[in-house]
Amino acid sequence: MEKDANGTSSTDPASFKLLVSCPSGLSPAQVRYTLSPYDSLQTRLANEHSFFIVSVAFSETYDRIPYSDVSLENTISEVDLIWEQRSQKNNSLFNGNKFRYGGYVLDAGGGSNREPHLCLHLGLTDYRFHLSAPLLNDFCGDKFKSFVGKIPGSIRSPLGNGAVVETNDNKIIVLQRSNNVGEFPGHFVFPGGHPEPQEIGITSHQHVKELTESINIKVSQEMFDSIVREVVEEIGVPASSLSIPAFIGISRRDLNVRPAAFFFIKCSLDSKEVQQFYSNAQDGYESTQLFAVPTIDLENMTSKMPGCHRGGFALYKLMVDTKKIT
Repeated sequence: MEKDANGTSSTDPASFKLLVSCPSGLSPAQVRYTLSPYDSLQTRLANEHSFFIVSVAFSETYDRIPYSDVSLENTISEVDLIWEQRSQKNNSLFNGNKFRYGGYVLDAGGGSNREPHLCLHLGLTDYRFHLSAPLLNDFCGDKFKSFVGKIPGSIRSPLGNGAVVETNDNKIIVLQRSNNVGEFPGHFVFPGGHPEPQEIGITSHQHVKELTESINIKVSQEMFDSIVREVVEEIGVPASSLSIPAFIGISRRDLNVRPAAFFFIKCSLDSKEVQQFYSNAQDGYESTQLFAVPTIDLENMTSKMPGCHRGGFALYKLMVDTKKIT
């Protein structure tokens, strides 16, 4: 399931790894989320048309594990202080709870009654620590790099999202990030952000076990609702112009271990109409320019994308190639 990027090193901001690939795409009806790692097999959704069944185990088991090196763990408090100082000077820096990507388990299925089953492991984390990871590198150097490689469970790893949006005239939407954002200012990116736990009332793991069934539905819907919300807020198009998102996989930037779930979305507007809506986008301040480009030109822009978004393009290409075959 995991695939390394070719031609880049782990220190290259554009390097990435494909963690999950669903080239046929999965719609909300084909995705099921469970809150307990113990009942995912019992509650998976069978659908004969799905590429494979997806569930999510949401549990504190998949929260960050403290570093075993005491000095490295203690450094986090110093980084927190620097974060507070920086955020006071830059209003675009903010913190908040996020879902933490903790890995996955793939059951290849087998037999006439068993569908292939992918279970994503999610915990809770916060955004501040993730953006502060480069500071830990500055403080601790090789020690931090060593722990990132050997103990991935100690990284905050907030799950982001991104959308490859295709217009009615077959152009792909790309944004150039503002110089005031916390990550990769000036780089090219697809529209995106994060699925938000607070949108569905999750602030901690407390009481989650008591509300399993209702949370299942909410987590499932938030994964898809959040990417539509991000696209609407960042490029300004109405939600009614967007198709139901198709989940195409998860990529991870090697630099500071940043995972992102990617979706493919068709837009009923042409590229000129999208440009007009962009001028009034709610979160237009996060970017300085919108590009609508054909796929052949998009590939030339990926070298200036963060690795997780470059991986998003790779997932999109796999989807396109799969459609050509079928």
